[in-house]
Formats: sequence, C-alpha cells, structure tokens
Amino acid sequence: MSISKFLQSGHKNTLISAFIYSDMSFMVWVMMGPLVIFIAEDLNLTEAQQYTLVTIPLLAGVLFRIPVGILVDHFAPKRVGLIIQIAIIVVLLLAFLSKVESINGIYLVAITLGLAGTSMAVALPLCSRWYPDEYQGLVMGIAGAASSGTVFTAALVPNLAEAFGWRSVFGFATLPLIATVIFFHLKAKDSNYQPETKPLADYLKILKEIDVWWFMLFYSLSFGGVIALSSVMVLYFYQQYQMDPVTAGYYTAICILAGTALRPVGGWMADRFGGIRSMQRFYGVTAVAMLLVSFSLPSWLAIFLLIIGTAALGMGSGAVFQLVPLRFRKNVGAVTGMVGAAGGLGGFLLAWILGQSKQLTGGFGVGFFIFTVLSVLSLYGINRVKTRWRTTWGAGEVTRARV
Repeated sequence: MSISKFLQSGHKNTLISAFIYSDMSFMVWVMMGPLVIFIAEDLNLTEAQQYTLVTIPLLAGVLFRIPVGILVDHFAPKRVGLIIQIAIIVVLLLAFLSKVESINGIYLVAITLGLAGTSMAVALPLCSRWYPDEYQGLVMGIAGAASSGTVFTAALVPNLAEAFGWRSVFGFATLPLIATVIFFHLKAKDSNYQPETKPLADYLKILKEIDVWWFMLFYSLSFGGVIALSSVMVLYFYQQYQMDPVTAGYYTAICILAGTALRPVGGWMADRFGGIRSMQRFYGVTAVAMLLVSFSLPSWLAIFLLIIGTAALGMGSGAVFQLVPLRFRKNVGAVTGMVGAAGGLGGFLLAWILGQSKQLTGGFGVGFFIFTVLSVLSLYGINRVKTRWRTTWGAGEVTRARV
C-alpha cells in the first residue's frame, strides 16, 4: 500500500481532527478510573461505591451511543460532535468551579462523562465516508486509535490529583477539550456523500440484521475489554500488588498504550489479510493471555501478559471496523453507534465483572477467566459467519477489500 495514495484518497485534515477529537474524549471518559482512589480517600467511599463510580461513565456511554449514532446519520457528524464536546466542557467546568463534594454530585459528573464515550459514533462515520473500500481498515484503525487518550489519563491524572487535588483535574481536563473544539471546528469537514435522511425510527430497523449482532458481540470483547481494563487496571495494580496510585497509573498507561497504539495495525492487517482471519488471530491471543493472567502471577509477568492481551484486543477492534463500513455502507453512523454501544456495554460489564470478582472472591482471577470464555465464544461466532460473509457482501465482485 502506498502511503501517498492513501493520503490523497481522502481528507487528511478530517482524519487528523477526528483522531484528536476522540483522543481527548476518551481521555475524560475513563477519568474516574485513576481518580477513584483519591475520591475514595476524601469521601470515605466503600469498595462497592468505588467500582460503581468507575463503571457509571461506561454504562452512560452505552445509553448515549445509539441515539448519537442515529443523530450523526440524520444531521451529519461534525455538528453533532461539536455539540457533545461543548456539553462535556460545561459540565466539567461546573464541577471544578463548584468544588463538588457529595457522592451524588460525583455520580452526576460520571454520567455526563458518558457523553465522551460516544466519540467513535462521530469520528468513525466522519472519516469512513471520505475513503475508498481498500483503505477502510486503516482509516477506521487510525480514527479508533484515538482511545489512546486513555493512556494520558492513566499516566497524568494520578500525578495531577496528588499535586493539586482531585477536583482540580476537572478544570485541567477542560483545557485540551477547548483546544480540540476549536481545531475540530476549523479543520474537520463532512463528506459530500451523506446517507439519505430517514425518519429516526427507521434506523432502529437495522437491528433486524443479524450481522449487526455479530459485530456487536465481537466489539463488546475487543473494544469493551480495552475500556474495562483502562477503568479498572489502576485499582487492580493497587489492590492486587499494593502499588501506589502513581505507579499503578504508569503501568496501566503502558498496558493501554499497547491496546490503543496498535489498533491501526489491526486495521492495516485486516486490509492486507482480511478482517475475518485477523480477528481469529487476535481473539486467539487474547484467550491465551487472559487465561494465564487469571492465575496468581508475579507482577512483572502479569504486566507482560496484560500488555500482550490488551494489544490483541486493540488490534481486534481495528479488524472489526474494517468490516463494518463494508457491510453497512448506507448506515455507517447508525451501525457504528450500535456496535460502539455494544463495545461500551462490554466495557461496563467486564469492568463490573472484574469488580465483582474482587469483592466476592478476594481476587481478579474469575474476571480475567471470563475474558477467555468470551474470546472462545467470539472465535466460534467468526467460524459461523465467515463463509457467508465472504460469498455475499464480501465477495470479490462486490468489493476490492479483503474480507
């Protein structure tokens, strides 16, 4: 593949804008994960309240994603994206200026942060509509790699909270968001190709398509796994290996960096070898890595395996979204919202499962074992659909992309 041809085939500024938009959105979406240790110490939260606070933004992101995806197809991505980002900035500023003190107030902020989890429903359709089939994996991988914003959260938030107090982090977070809104407004551009506007209720009919549900299953593990680990891993290192919050944040950042930075590699591999074959490889690696992590291991070995497993999950996300725009060309926004919602739901459930594993068994082993079970289930699903996909919408006479 020629990089110059790739860059010339679409709209470079829009791709860059979408990446930054989602990057900063993901940064604040998982903010409660690294902050929860500091909030818990200040407000005397129980262990159950800590895990509730961590998972609320993930669940809220699920609930918001489907309507946002529909609105993107109905009104175009750029306008919807700007409104969402401004709403998040306003809430964070209010939380910072009011010096929120109650747990109910923190829960309200956490719910609003769920809006940041809808960024993929904006960024992916915005970019996909600018590029031809043979580059969909790479384009969606680059836009999707914006979840690397979670790395900044894990690495920087504990330091900021320790130095200035956890409430100040809300104020600091608005600075890159404001810069992002300005850049996104100036540089992003909606494609001339937009799906025909339909009544909003018509978009829900897409749920009758069985392939939507398969994509939702695959993405709930790949993307959901990365988001769950982003939210819980600081607590995991803190509680399992007695690391201090800052050190736990650094190790979390290393693991999540592997999952987010390699997402475009997963998309590129899907373009080169086919999305189906790539997903099989990635979920196979995930199954083995997470099975091993479920046992009591030395911290260095657990970190190494989590890097491998999270990288495989991230690349799996890139492979999934090589296929989505090929299958649902006229409803990319709506389907992206639904599949993204499944990813957010997977993140919420997997984070909840890890938390329940710790509370009920005293360790995280059962939670990581469930990652393995879901990986095997995904491999079974891929085997069920691969022949039909390759002989219908993925056939050579239909698309130049490898499926």
